[in-house]
Amino acid sequence: MAKFIKHYALEIYTVLAMLFIVYTAMLGELSIIQKLVVIDAFLFILHEWEEGHYPGGFLKLITGMVQIDPSDEIKRASRIPAGILLLLLSVVPFFYHDVPMIVMVVATFGIIEGFVHTMGIRLFQMKRFYTPGAATAWLELVVSILMIAYLVGNNLGQWQDYVFGPLIMLVCFGMLQKTMTLMVGINYSDMPKMVKRQWSGK
Repeated sequence: MAKFIKHYALEIYTVLAMLFIVYTAMLGELSIIQKLVVIDAFLFILHEWEEGHYPGGFLKLITGMVQIDPSDEIKRASRIPAGILLLLLSVVPFFYHDVPMIVMVVATFGIIEGFVHTMGIRLFQMKRFYTPGAATAWLELVVSILMIAYLVGNNLGQWQDYVFGPLIMLVCFGMLQKTMTLMVGINYSDMPKMVKRQWSGK
């Protein structure tokens, strides 16, 4: 069973996320934030497939930067922590759409994704303005901007929501990256040095 989950981690996440989206479609009228969260949930699915398969290659860019070649089994299993986080970022904000801090958590994730994939163009010296996963990451960024604009425009958040929401996401994102890098054989503490070396082209 564990081997099956590791091998089909992305497919299992996709099925669970789609079931969640179908469930939300049967609930009737949704709030603006809930609608944006559902859009994000769908973009998360597309993003995972764009990043990993169509066209795919984002993980290959990272492992190439650090000069390692993890097995296909490890690459597939590395999607488990990502799938867990993405499911949480879909389900929790949907049911707690009236809690601005939680909304800011998922909104911050979209901003991070957009930033990472845009900076990746320069980092990996891409020949065109694109990294695998960038198209959906930019769409996630747009949804995040809409979420924040809705909160600000309707005076729904307090200063602590705009401070601690992003901080929570940064911690979660850092834990995700650390887990995934360790799974593919990268020492997370070495990543800043590797990124700096890659950025400078040395």
